[in-house]
Amino acid sequence: MVATTTEQLNALAGTTVVVHPLVLLSVTDHHARVAARTPNKRVIGILLGQDNGKTVNVANSFGIPFEEDEKDSKTWFLDHNYIEGMWEMFKKVNARERMIGWYHTGPKLRASDLEINELLKKYIARPVMVIVDVRPQTVGIPTDAYFAVEEIKDDGTETRKTFLHVPSAIEAEEAEEIGVEHLLRDIKDSTTTTLATRVSEQLASLRGLQSRLSDIQKYLVDVSQGKSPVNHQIVYHLQDALNLLPDLSDPDLTQSFVTSTNDELLVVYLSSLLRAVIALHALVDNKATIGRAELEEEKSPEEKEKEKKQKEKKEETKDEKGKDSGTKTSSDDKGL
Repeated sequence: MVATTTEQLNALAGTTVVVHPLVLLSVTDHHARVAARTPNKRVIGILLGQDNGKTVNVANSFGIPFEEDEKDSKTWFLDHNYIEGMWEMFKKVNARERMIGWYHTGPKLRASDLEINELLKKYIARPVMVIVDVRPQTVGIPTDAYFAVEEIKDDGTETRKTFLHVPSAIEAEEAEEIGVEHLLRDIKDSTTTTLATRVSEQLASLRGLQSRLSDIQKYLVDVSQGKSPVNHQIVYHLQDALNLLPDLSDPDLTQSFVTSTNDELLVVYLSSLLRAVIALHALVDNKATIGRAELEEEKSPEEKEKEKKQKEKKEETKDEKGKDSGTKTSSDDKGL
């Protein structure tokens, strides 16, 4: 069994890494410029912000020159002088922002990450590593935050360092929210309806859930085959999640699910029925209008002229009757 030191767990308990949209845009731009020359290459940079103990606020970043051998993970190069020069310039612009960690575009952990993290301890006492997933097909929050910790084994062998995952969130200040809102307004298709937007968002959420379930399944298969060690914290979380699932063998619970589903499908059925009736009504009106127009076009000019004269005679007759009734009324008034 492998356990993490209690001091490190207490220090990182409740720690949250907050990433600002400016950092995401900067990392995406850095990756896009490098990927134009060498596709499928990850990029590395420094994170700037404030570390308040329980909250690590990542407000800014800058990329650094980095090279590595794809075949040999132990062969890599990082420009130290570039980091020191950029840090000196950033201090002149905003002294509140300090170096708090580093990022790379993964999308997963690499074997050389621990060595790079140890190297950055020269500048940062407790560096946070943030993996920013820049793949366009990803769904959900594209960031994963880690801190390096030491593991102590029960068998008394030497300790080794590993990464501990901490929760991350995306938050923005007021100025950033305005900029992101304008950016989304330009990107968003104005022709799509609100319903289509809601459906697409729900579909994206389901795809994200599916990807997470696939990762869990892959991990459990690797553990069962002996490819990965057992992590008891992950097993406990999985057990809690599975305990929250409903017992579908219970007939009362199954009946309630069926009733709820039938109620929802009834609303869908009624809406479809009303839509069909309205469409048929519009079709009948359209056919009737077209039929009357066709009959008018098929009549000869003589018939049209005859109908016109008949209408005029009817109108004249109505006018004469109206005059006669008016005359009788006036004579009756005189007699009175």
